[in-house]
Amino acid sequence: MKKIIGPFAQILPLTGMPLKGALRDEQLQVVTNAWVLTNNERVVSIGKIERLKADHPSAQIEEIEGSYVLLPGFIDCHTHICYAGNRAKDYAMRINGKTYLEIAASGGGIWDSVTQTRAADEDTLVDLLVKRANRHLADGVTTIEVKSGYGLSVEQELKQLRTIKEASYKTKATLVPTCLAAHLHPRDFGGSAEEYLHHIANYLLPILKKENLANRVDIFIEQGAFKPQAAQHYLNKAKAMSFDITVHADQFSTGGSEVAIEVGAVSADHLEASKAKEIKALAKSDTVAVVLPGASLGLGMHYAPARKLLDVGACLAIASDWNPGSAPMGDLLLQAAVLSAAEKLSTAEVFAGLTYRAAHALRLANRGTLATGTPAIMQAYPTNDYREILYHQGKLKPVILY
Repeated sequence: MKKIIGPFAQILPLTGMPLKGALRDEQLQVVTNAWVLTNNERVVSIGKIERLKADHPSAQIEEIEGSYVLLPGFIDCHTHICYAGNRAKDYAMRINGKTYLEIAASGGGIWDSVTQTRAADEDTLVDLLVKRANRHLADGVTTIEVKSGYGLSVEQELKQLRTIKEASYKTKATLVPTCLAAHLHPRDFGGSAEEYLHHIANYLLPILKKENLANRVDIFIEQGAFKPQAAQHYLNKAKAMSFDITVHADQFSTGGSEVAIEVGAVSADHLEASKAKEIKALAKSDTVAVVLPGASLGLGMHYAPARKLLDVGACLAIASDWNPGSAPMGDLLLQAAVLSAAEKLSTAEVFAGLTYRAAHALRLANRGTLATGTPAIMQAYPTNDYREILYHQGKLKPVILY
């Protein structure tokens, strides 16, 4: 069915903008006092009501009262929202001065979430995941990458990924599953870290393909997780099985982004520790640099060098890292707005990082813009000036979702 929806004070289609490098607000196309024509929930055209009605006289008119700014739905390309329990104890220890590694050594950290998630049944995990996805959706986040990684055994990772698949039928948000079985070397695995990676490559990844549970594989390269050489061997195995690759890279130390580039990963995520060498290498590569301001806020550490990455020509996406430990807030727009003030990112750079550049990190070519033929996945904010969206630092929320 054809629909002509509007009027909108401003429509930002985010089309015709480069995939890589810095952006000026002058590059944003802002269509004023316009309507959007959709057909079977796909964008057909944006323009004045008179032209759209003349060209499509049978289209249904859906008139909106008030002033709104229309944008594509946001895309969160890095989350860990399939989990049970919480890590409030960790947070209390952190603000008392304990480090990430000290908390993990004392029984907290990722392994604590593994224990709580393993104890939950699949129905409970589905309910929790759907609630979090719907909260994100209400905030305008219409596409959500969701990682496993709190199972850390073949059986428990399958439980998490089956949970994500089941939850995808119970929310209007699009869920994109990623296998993060290589989140941590599990304490109860009777072998080395390298042997664990070999185990999941041989006994888990083939089942994911068979059951169509995930087409993406991730690994945490860091002290206390996996070393670069072992990680690269594992990722090459996954790539040979036709998985897309993403990497938790350069969070506390460097080395991860180099592996990501070497194996042709679609993205390298975190990058708080990246220096000039890593920044330049990412810019020259086809790997998307995904920065996670929620982790910086949760851990009380500096942000990833977003400004430097953009200035040397990287493709930069912004994601929430919503997880029970280091990034429990999960408010993507708030985090992006705060990051923009700290790193001096333009509105165009932030919107690109939350839409079509984030879509590129998930290899979703048809998301993140309002171009002809793309799904009409849209959000509308109660304002007549798009600049107010970041100005309110996450407190201005979309009130209409399509």
